[in-house]
Amino acid sequence: MKRKLLKKTAALLVLLVMTVGCRSTGETESQSSAFSIDSSSDSSSSSSGSSLSSSVGSSSTDSSSATDSGSSSSSTSSTTAEIGSSSESETYAAPETGEPTPSSSDSESSSSVSVTPEPPVPSSSAESSSSAPVTSEPLEETTLQSLISRMSLKERVYQLFFVKPEQITGGWSTVLTPIDLSEKPVGGILYMGANLESVEQTRNMIAGTQANALLYNGIGIFVAVDEEGGRVARCANSLGTTAFDPMAVYGGRNDPDEAFNIGSTIGGDLRSLGFNVDFAPVADVNISPYNELGDRIFSSDPNVVGNMVANVVRGMMSSGVSATLKHFPGLGAENGNTHTDTSIVIDRTLEQLRSEEFVPFRSGIQAGAEFVMVGHQQVSAFGDGLPADLSYKAVTEMLRGELGFDGIAITDAQEMNTISNVYYSRTAAVMSINAGIDMILAPDDLDDAVNGVYDAVLSGVISEERLNESVTRILTLKQKMGLI
Repeated sequence: MKRKLLKKTAALLVLLVMTVGCRSTGETESQSSAFSIDSSSDSSSSSSGSSLSSSVGSSSTDSSSATDSGSSSSSTSSTTAEIGSSSESETYAAPETGEPTPSSSDSESSSSVSVTPEPPVPSSSAESSSSAPVTSEPLEETTLQSLISRMSLKERVYQLFFVKPEQITGGWSTVLTPIDLSEKPVGGILYMGANLESVEQTRNMIAGTQANALLYNGIGIFVAVDEEGGRVARCANSLGTTAFDPMAVYGGRNDPDEAFNIGSTIGGDLRSLGFNVDFAPVADVNISPYNELGDRIFSSDPNVVGNMVANVVRGMMSSGVSATLKHFPGLGAENGNTHTDTSIVIDRTLEQLRSEEFVPFRSGIQAGAEFVMVGHQQVSAFGDGLPADLSYKAVTEMLRGELGFDGIAITDAQEMNTISNVYYSRTAAVMSINAGIDMILAPDDLDDAVNGVYDAVLSGVISEERLNESVTRILTLKQKMGLI
């Protein structure tokens, strides 16, 4: 336990410093606390040679609640703004359908967990097997599996959720300050443009939330943002970090060095703010002119997309930020929009997928990408009529089996209409986990989704072995990041 105590002591010191230096950051009523960290203590410049010169304090509102929606267009010039400094960079190497009933629930109305009371269960049940007493054995001498065995079922289930901060605090106010994760200890937090008002506020918010997570159970959180460059660039648009042209511009040049620089620059900017995951790059191939992504895609040539994606991944990882390939198995042949449509069906054969859509994903996986985001599109070749993130064929047979991906498979935001208008949050979450997904992104109703997975493990619909498989992947990467 020595290592765990040191981490909790460090977290307490961070909170003490923030409390002493506390000053208002425009906190709204729904935030649990407001802390201020003196960012002047950082002295090194952000990586990748980004010469950053001034911070922009105004926030921009995202045009859609879904994580992947395009935000307002950014400057096409490679502009920069000072974000102070970055911490020392770390380099990482790399089905049963549910009831199709529309879900009308929005974000939670209170910050308390409404998880249903845990029923008494026999000693052989999932919960009782995870409730072994904590021993005095030092953490550094135990295996990761030993750590997992000490976690309650509820803690393990929450690790599978990657949510927006407002889904933790409840209510309608935008979160701008650190949040308490003791009642909802999720595995990751996604911040949108509206959460980012200034460089200092963003750093304080992320550092305080990370400290709160470590204080609760000694396990830090993934902290992500959509920072692709071009028009989907939350930090560039809200904070003035390095802006890039649309990715189609760079795909036209197909320069691997330029792609690496894009990745390392974005990664350095994000790392200096406290982010450790970027939901980028886009690994789709521009097949149909009617797809929702447009110039966010590098090229219509799968080999060009593969080259650019692989080098963006390498560059991002060189700055200590995990890259996310999206939107498997590919949205480029789409004719519609997964944010607004009830369903998207893409008519593709396995041969077409293998010769086009899978090429960039394979390249990005081989480059060491640690996350793959699975979309909500139905693909005719799979024959199951399910959104890909609910499909065992898509996730386990194709992504894991055929492409050999053993990192973290995460859904696209399940608050999007293709999921929330068709499935209950609990149904979609359970189906996703049984399909092979590790993390559920932004379910429409977090409490319902958590309760659904929790109940499914207790009843055996999700095996405890399947649950622990995903928790192991998540904690393995967190351990690699120094979050445990």
